[in-house]
Amino acid sequence: MPYIKDAERRLIKPGCTFVAEAIASFGKVHPGRVNYAISEILKQLLDYTRISYSEINKLIGALECAKLELYRRLAAPYEDKKIKENGDVYTKD
Repeated sequence: MPYIKDAERRLIKPGCTFVAEAIASFGKVHPGRVNYAISEILKQLLDYTRISYSEINKLIGALECAKLELYRRLAAPYEDKKIKENGDVYTKD
């Protein structure tokens, strides 16, 4: 989960802001640029440890949890809103 202590957030967030602003500076948030940034961060993190299945698995787990948290917090509520606006697909006819 991304819910780390405030002191840790204060150290990490400026770098994240810098990366997000760099990606957005092109005028469009292109998925390839996002993928590159994530991949580069992961590659650099692996420079601090010995590459092993365990270390790679930890990073994949972090990516999966970040994906799920994005879906849970943003995508699902957005979809619920759209269901109310446009009607549900999963209804008994």
